[in-house]
Amino acid sequence: MSKSKAKGKIEAYHHPAAGWGALKYVAINLIKERVSGGNYRTLFKQNQPDGFDCPGCAWPDRQHASTFEFCENGVKAVAAESTTKRVTPAFFEEHTVESLMKQTDYELEQHGRLTDPMVYDAFTDRYKPIAWHDAFALIARHLTQLDSPDQAAFYTSGRASNEAAFLYQLFVRMYGTNNFPDCSNMCHEATSRGLPSTVGIGKGTVTLDDFELADTIIIFGQNPATNHPRMLGELREASRRGATIVSVNPLRERGLERFTSPQHAAEMLTFSSTKIASTFIQPKLGGDFALIKGVAKHLVELDDKALENGTERLLDFEFISQHTQGFSAFADDLRSESWSLLETESGVAREEIEGLARIYANGKRVIATWGMGITQHKHSVQTVHMLSNLLMMRGNIGREGAGLCPVRGHSNVQGNRTVGIEEKPTKAFLDRLGMVFDFDPPREHGLDVVETVEHMIDGHVKVFLGLGGNFAMATPDTPRTFDALRSCNLTVHITTKLNRSHLVHGSDALILPTLGRTEIDVQNGVAQGITVEDSMSMVHISYGMNKPASPNLMSETAIVANIAHATLGNAKVDWLAYAADYAKIRDAIEQVIDGFDRYNERVGQPGGFHLRVASRERDWKTSTGKANFIVHEVQRDTPIARAKALHGDRLMTLMTTRSHDQYNTTIYALDDRYRGVFGQRRVVFINPADIEMLGFSNGDWVDLTTVWDDNQERRAEHFRLVEYDIPRGCIGAYYPETNPLVPLSSVGDVCNTPTSKSIPVLLHRSSEPPVLLAF
Repeated sequence: MSKSKAKGKIEAYHHPAAGWGALKYVAINLIKERVSGGNYRTLFKQNQPDGFDCPGCAWPDRQHASTFEFCENGVKAVAAESTTKRVTPAFFEEHTVESLMKQTDYELEQHGRLTDPMVYDAFTDRYKPIAWHDAFALIARHLTQLDSPDQAAFYTSGRASNEAAFLYQLFVRMYGTNNFPDCSNMCHEATSRGLPSTVGIGKGTVTLDDFELADTIIIFGQNPATNHPRMLGELREASRRGATIVSVNPLRERGLERFTSPQHAAEMLTFSSTKIASTFIQPKLGGDFALIKGVAKHLVELDDKALENGTERLLDFEFISQHTQGFSAFADDLRSESWSLLETESGVAREEIEGLARIYANGKRVIATWGMGITQHKHSVQTVHMLSNLLMMRGNIGREGAGLCPVRGHSNVQGNRTVGIEEKPTKAFLDRLGMVFDFDPPREHGLDVVETVEHMIDGHVKVFLGLGGNFAMATPDTPRTFDALRSCNLTVHITTKLNRSHLVHGSDALILPTLGRTEIDVQNGVAQGITVEDSMSMVHISYGMNKPASPNLMSETAIVANIAHATLGNAKVDWLAYAADYAKIRDAIEQVIDGFDRYNERVGQPGGFHLRVASRERDWKTSTGKANFIVHEVQRDTPIARAKALHGDRLMTLMTTRSHDQYNTTIYALDDRYRGVFGQRRVVFINPADIEMLGFSNGDWVDLTTVWDDNQERRAEHFRLVEYDIPRGCIGAYYPETNPLVPLSSVGDVCNTPTSKSIPVLLHRSSEPPVLLAF
């Protein structure tokens, strides 16, 4: 663990989101990454029909109406990939793994692009070059020597293309397992598991066109300015035409207050901005379920009163009667629910809840969006159910300008799931896959992320292969995850840049460098395109345009094909033929998965094509054939409640969050300017009244410890207290620095997602001088 003098400043940010500040940071990142002048043109091909899809977030493209369709954080992602800095074999010769472990995650990111496949040498504690064919042979040897295919786990980052992901899942299932831990297990799994039982499919029901028609947009647990900046363009247009926008979030985020659009010269030149949200509701952490149920309760109360007075009803009983089941039981449950309980468990006063209900009731076309502020809690699936219930009450599903809008994180996390990255595949999918490729796929459910770590620890998983990502830092319970990875016989990472997962390795370890999204991918003399699916089920093709960072890079698709070829041979599948022509993979996807008919033809059209979402058309693929209202009680016996019973008001509930200069576990810089944090990351956002109650002062340094029932100490040290507008009893801090505080066993019901937004912790005064720490 390395230590350096703490530095940085806290300074309130009074400017709108984006604007000139965004352009300044765009320039800083291009210079810092030493992006060559010729590669600046790359930005003007980002999210364009003849260019590449942003390697950052999954927000859809607006049919390429603008000459530039990129945002500040998209530029950071492209700059990181287009950097001229290189991590060569000479770099690894100069650095042992032990010495690299002492660097911060930010420092590791700054070394640049990997150039050659590397294998770990235990004698020197260094990575050394390895030929590609030897790397594939090493993987095949480990996989074929296992007693069972279930002793291997195959992780997928949401950045992998449809082609690479489909080939990956085909290889792994032919190998014999459904062990597909993936990044969605840690973020939107509650959405994927919750929506099918209510509306029949785990995807949103809206497109960008609906944002043009909506008169009300309610944003739950989401910070678009940092995580999906291009979404602010849609919100800006909605606000300017008079739509009501509501933010429901424990943190009052700058990006949802005011926004200056860099695409509108008049706004930039006049230093003006557009107001985004008109109403801010700040529930306590984990309080969204009770809040949404309170809104639904007041709607029923208002509707009951309308019935009694003979006035127009608020609820859409035509929709309810024709398209839903279970409403009567749901309404009865709402009528009997206690307002006192809803206020206590939401952390929001009844007047505010009723005010939000009136806003919702006044809307004719309402969109509800949500992010991980909804999905990373113990009762997150129940919250997704309640949100779906709420929209069904007024027929806001399957109506133009209205609907459910889960906003996914990584650029193709939804596409990965669509093409088969799923540890719990359906029988129908496996039947079709087996029929097309003439084999019997494994039927037992595989391991998700948390289960994979647990099975590494107990010795049942011996080989880990990661298609992108930074597994060691993205996962909870960091020290235990480190131990888990180090217990493996082999760890393999397909990646573009160095990260900590490569340093927390098995007995044998490989780093396999791959092409980035921005780079030209030539196979057999032909430039290949890859496809992705965004948050709104649009599938489009992406072509890189930059020269590869090294002549010794391979594409993700080619790496997967070569691993499969080395492990399984070509008796059933000609893997290398797929690697030579990605259109053949798309033909195979078309045969296996509904909705991809004429895949190669349709994806070539400007903007691509929309995958049918049945619930958008009020076609309910549920067991009842209808959309289902689902009744849930407000849960009071929670880990937070039990911890608070022991420790009283000193118990704080922690949410982990991103900074503005961060994408997932990738740290681009040490600022979070919208929250007023500069040059540092080890901060805790806390209500000023809680600082006083705990006996601290603003700016004090504290350690955090988790309150959990497994007798394991979980501690994160040396965090600076920062006064912030956040509910009493709630605190926020950045991940991955606070991931060590998240117990592996603290997961959401049904979805098994780590509850990274509701961790019970205690704060203690730091006993040592302030330092910056690296794992």
